[in-house]
Amino acid sequence: MNLAVIPARGGSKRIPRKNIKSFCGKPMLAWSIEAAQLSGCFDDVIVSTDDQEIAAVAKQYGATVPFIRPAELSDDMTGTSPVVRHAIEALAEQGQIYDKVCCIYATAPFLTGDILLDAMRLLERDSPSYVFSVTSFPYPIQRALRITEQGRAEMRNPEYGPARSQDLEEAFHDAGQFYCGSSESWLAKKGMFNSAALPYVLPRYRVQDIDTPEDWIRAEIMMRALQQTGVV
Repeated sequence: MNLAVIPARGGSKRIPRKNIKSFCGKPMLAWSIEAAQLSGCFDDVIVSTDDQEIAAVAKQYGATVPFIRPAELSDDMTGTSPVVRHAIEALAEQGQIYDKVCCIYATAPFLTGDILLDAMRLLERDSPSYVFSVTSFPYPIQRALRITEQGRAEMRNPEYGPARSQDLEEAFHDAGQFYCGSSESWLAKKGMFNSAALPYVLPRYRVQDIDTPEDWIRAEIMMRALQQTGVV
């Protein structure tokens, strides 16, 4: 059996009530729930939350909330892995055992069911520790700049100054959308970024961190553009 876990705590500070704030016409959380449902590869889609209002929205859009997340796992210092482990263990106590578990972030409106289905197929086929979303940096990280205390700019790696962009190795970063793994990997506390994990590369137009009001505005502009072009 396969499980989708969507962590959605209630204490967002930089964007208050971020997980249920309306994003292009529906609560942010609803986008992730619908992507999980449309993938057709999960036996259950649950939301792990400490917040009753978030729980109500989750149920409205078809997810289940089989428990209320304890306070000690709901502060802004708690990472994703302990929340997923708690979900696996809490459901096991209720007699529900899952082979594969995919953590989907609540703020991943550009994620689609097709992407999740493909990622879960890779997890089944290749048996990596995890399959997780990544995307490429839009500019060579080797040519990054820093601003000095005097307000001047300097290269972080001046040895790459003369290099052409096309000659530099492409770099990637965590896209912050989903992390799919076996229950065994989650429970064994295996680190996400290890040599046994498989990156799933997303195009940059499907990736946007949504941590600040500026991020939110950019994400809505991106979503409307995708909707107008029929890409979503």
